[in-house]
Amino acid sequence: MFNVTRYATAAQSIIEAGRFLYDRGWSPATSSNYSARIDADHVAITVSGRHKGQLGAGDVMVVDLHGQAVQSDCRSSAETLLHTVIYQLYPEVGAVLHTHSVKATVLSRLIPAGQALELEGYELQKAFSGVQTHEGKLIVPVFDNTQDIPALAEETRDWFARHPEQPGYLIRGHGLYTWGRTMADCLRHIEAFEFLFECELETMRVRP
Repeated sequence: MFNVTRYATAAQSIIEAGRFLYDRGWSPATSSNYSARIDADHVAITVSGRHKGQLGAGDVMVVDLHGQAVQSDCRSSAETLLHTVIYQLYPEVGAVLHTHSVKATVLSRLIPAGQALELEGYELQKAFSGVQTHEGKLIVPVFDNTQDIPALAEETRDWFARHPEQPGYLIRGHGLYTWGRTMADCLRHIEAFEFLFECELETMRVRP
């Protein structure tokens, strides 16, 4: 059983995040999915197929850390397991956001197969939790898109078990996943990633 008050708080943070991300053009129409931790065993997550700029209380449901619905007949996002694996790996994580921005989608298609996006020398790298200097290298893995979400979830679990310090990843031709201790941290990560993605794309344009 989960605490209803904590669920309501988590749901409201998701609703507000949806409005912000939709307004920025990073979550068009019914794309994207968002979640927030309720407790050690439960997560609030967006119901599948809902417009992210128009979310209401009925558009956020509860699942356990295995992705199973709790006290709901609604269907959560097909990518629910990509959220719950992060909560399992990182007990301190309080929110996970998945967006479908143009820049993240295009950049993910330009990274050669088998390679990760490497971000280095940007002052804004310090926007990510735990990063103290621009001199380090931020590695953003790019996973191939697939409809086999359980397999992709296990692939991400394996990668992040070996690289626990990384704050996000891309799915090729799909979008960005990132997370944080709080929803505010997670939204800050989204903004930082979007700035860095734009810088990388502009660099590619002027210096092919």
